[in-house]
Amino acid sequence: MGGIFGCTLKTDCINDLFYGTDYLSHLGTRRGGMSVKGPNGFERAIHNIESDYFRTKFQGDLPKFKGNCGIGVISDTDAQPLVISSHLGTFALVTVGKIHNIDALARAAFENRRHFSEMSRQGINPTELTANIICQENSFESGIARAQASIQGSCSMLLMTEKGLYAARDKLGRTPLIIGKKTDGYAVSSETCAFPNIGFEIDHFLGPGEVVLITPEGHEQIKAPGEKMQICSFLWVYYGYPASIYENINVEEVRYSCGRALAVRDTVAVDFVSGIPDSGIGHALGYANERKLPYRRAFVKYTPTWPRSFMPQSQAVRDLVARMKLIPLRSLIQNRRILFCEDSIVRGTQLQDNIHILFDYGAKEVHMRPACPTLIFPCEFLNFSTSRSTLDLAGRQAIQAIEGREDLNLVEYAQAGSEQNLAMIEHIRRRLKLTTLVYQRMEDLVAAIGLPKEKLCTHCWDGTGYF
Repeated sequence: MGGIFGCTLKTDCINDLFYGTDYLSHLGTRRGGMSVKGPNGFERAIHNIESDYFRTKFQGDLPKFKGNCGIGVISDTDAQPLVISSHLGTFALVTVGKIHNIDALARAAFENRRHFSEMSRQGINPTELTANIICQENSFESGIARAQASIQGSCSMLLMTEKGLYAARDKLGRTPLIIGKKTDGYAVSSETCAFPNIGFEIDHFLGPGEVVLITPEGHEQIKAPGEKMQICSFLWVYYGYPASIYENINVEEVRYSCGRALAVRDTVAVDFVSGIPDSGIGHALGYANERKLPYRRAFVKYTPTWPRSFMPQSQAVRDLVARMKLIPLRSLIQNRRILFCEDSIVRGTQLQDNIHILFDYGAKEVHMRPACPTLIFPCEFLNFSTSRSTLDLAGRQAIQAIEGREDLNLVEYAQAGSEQNLAMIEHIRRRLKLTTLVYQRMEDLVAAIGLPKEKLCTHCWDGTGYF
């Protein structure tokens, strides 16, 4: 996915920028970058972080940085930040999201004899394309508005100029941006978990499409938020950090509520409840407390060196990470009936290995309760996982096996409790060799988040959503 952080202070901002960006490391493992505006103009550093952590890679760059305004990014796609010289002046730019119509926008640029120099693994660098669109206007404000109107999918951005730091949330608010404040200035971040330990307090949640200009003295609204919102529900289910808050709703509280909702509908007899680390833990605690069952850790995660397993883009590396990061506790597993809460079942390959280990270690029964409905549709709006094609998904694999074809009306499969839905879930249960498998219902997930369904993107579960 990726995350962006920026700050502008009355004093030097380097430490806040460095640690604030580092607190977004759970959102990506490919590249990190920082840019600072100081006495020597715009300084920039970009590093590959696939084999090391952000802090380790960037500590050596800190002495060369000096300034009171900076932007940083954790990216799973293109190299950022970009520093652009243009008729508008010099500026630095970071973006997060997915430009669904990138090919059409690139063709329009070529027809106007524009060119691109930065390339990503997927082709044209989306951040440079965004900069190209901005530079077609006569001001940063109108350029950002043009980019928001032109881009289909999502594109939240931070744009650092001589005037200040522009923060723009994508037009449907799929990815969050939040402003924090302290005595000597302001920060803006994809996640509020970046704020507390560097002294910032939440000041303002940007609305869908809202644009603000931030300086050390305050922030000014350039464009008011739109009425329509499609924030990604999966932020609360999995991708967001437990300490983060979006739309004034805390991630960990939502996960706890998801677990409670699963428990209310369940009567299976088990010895204890466990969560698949890390994001399954909050769900499991909610489930265990609602049913007054003991919570125990059947798996512990080796956190010093193993990241989240969805991040590396090679399936072989994902499988290796998944296998190595979780250490089973045989004495807790043996002869027990265990119910696991998990954030989701995406492909199911990693979970299948975990279940195999549990039975090898003597588990009597293994029950699984995912905190969201079955994933059926790949994400069309965000770069959550570039490898998540349709047939990667466990739900679509089951449907393909049941129907033997792909050209189907999937509405009935997405409807909880329908004959097709139950057949799909039973196929997944047998494949994973689980004792029982029950997914969260959509209405319970929406209620746990606490926003109206029309303000949430639930496309990966039910195929709804719009550009």
